[in-house]
Amino acid sequence: MKLRTLLSSAAVLAVAGYALPAAAQDGPVKACLITKTDINPFFVKMKEGATAKAQELGVELSTYAGKVDGDHETQVQAVESCIAAGAKGILITASDTKAITDVLGQARDKGILVIALDTPLEPIDAADATFATDNFKAGQLIGQWAKAKMGADAENAKIALLDLSPAAPSVDVLRDQGFLDGFGIDIKDKNTIGDEDDPRIVGHDVTSGNEEGGRTAMESLLQRDPGINLVYTINEPAAAGAYEALQSFGLADQAIIVSVDGGCPGVKNVQEGVIGATSQQYPLDMAAQGVEAIAQFAKDGTVPQPSEGLDFVNTGVNLVTDQPQEGVPSISVEEGLDRCWG
Repeated sequence: MKLRTLLSSAAVLAVAGYALPAAAQDGPVKACLITKTDINPFFVKMKEGATAKAQELGVELSTYAGKVDGDHETQVQAVESCIAAGAKGILITASDTKAITDVLGQARDKGILVIALDTPLEPIDAADATFATDNFKAGQLIGQWAKAKMGADAENAKIALLDLSPAAPSVDVLRDQGFLDGFGIDIKDKNTIGDEDDPRIVGHDVTSGNEEGGRTAMESLLQRDPGINLVYTINEPAAAGAYEALQSFGLADQAIIVSVDGGCPGVKNVQEGVIGATSQQYPLDMAAQGVEAIAQFAKDGTVPQPSEGLDFVNTGVNLVTDQPQEGVPSISVEEGLDRCWG
């Protein structure tokens, strides 16, 4: 009797266990958000937008982040966790836009919708869709503004470029190359950082997208040429670090700093004259639209289509400055503060 009871119990457990996947399919749609870090205000706002939209739509959202910008391995582990959990869609800002495609390909093979946020994968069609700022345009705007602001002195510019990481993810390349193109420099291969031969470029260095990295990179480039008078930065935390370095060298009034992001601290730095102009993007909208797309995909299989003339869904960009230049569209710092994040 005891043996028979145990066998019956085991059979019940086996049936119950076997039924779990079907029950899970009948539950809420599962989605994942994987960001580069959970410290940068940009990704904090992205998480906020995704979380709010998931709650609104009844989507079960799991969030993951790298320990630091460039932490590829943690992102790979996050994708594997999402696959194992039965996610219907994955939203990701990839630290290594090339290497991550293998594990994301595994997710797509299992019918999971993969959406790149902010940072296009390489190749871009390694994701089912990309929701992003036009990062090349963001760079062009600050390049055009800097050229107009410097006027005739643009021909004698000494330019420092503070990029993101040695891996040069697509967002890094697009912003850097867009800036140089906007400033009127021949960028050679637009997919490559650092192949330009314009003598106005003092050099490139990497910042990891944070203040300390910006300060260190700026110090290094100032040692190469203390006459630097124009500084491009990958984002506003790096810009803040660059300004600190310039101050320490007594050169804060010598150089114009331009950047990309549009977070509230960055826009306030424009207001205070630390940054001359920044290109503002909208991470909350980016992530919210991504969650909506996953919910729609789960409902009827619809895959998001790119904006007209582009290979991604354009979530918008505006130049923010209180020193508008003729021929360069911009919004005021006041409007930028109304639309900022972080």
